[in-house]
Amino acid sequence: MSEDMELVCFQLIANSGAAKSSYMEAVGLAKKGDFKGADEKVTEAEECFVQAHKIHADLIQKEAAGEKTEISLLFIHAEDQMAMTEMVQLFSKELIQLYKER
Repeated sequence: MSEDMELVCFQLIANSGAAKSSYMEAVGLAKKGDFKGADEKVTEAEECFVQAHKIHADLIQKEAAGEKTEISLLFIHAEDQMAMTEMVQLFSKELIQLYKER
C-alpha cells in the first residue's frame, strides 16, 4: 500500500471516528435535556463527516477515471468506520428527536 493511500485511510478513519464520537456526545447531552449542546455536537459531527465524505468522493472519482483503488485491510476498516458512522448519525438524530418529544 502506498503512503498516500495509507494517509487517505487514516484521514477517513479519523474524520469518521470524530464524527461518531460527537454524535454519541450529542445523544448524551440530549438525554440530560441539553438540546442546545446536542445541536452543537451534531453540527460538529456533521463537519467531520463531510470531510470524510469529501475524501471518499475523491477516491470514487479517481476510480471512475480509471485509477484503481488499492484494497487493503486498512482501507476496508476505513470503509467500515464510515458505514458505522452513518448508522450512528441516523440513530443519534432519531434519539435526540425522541428526547425532545418526551
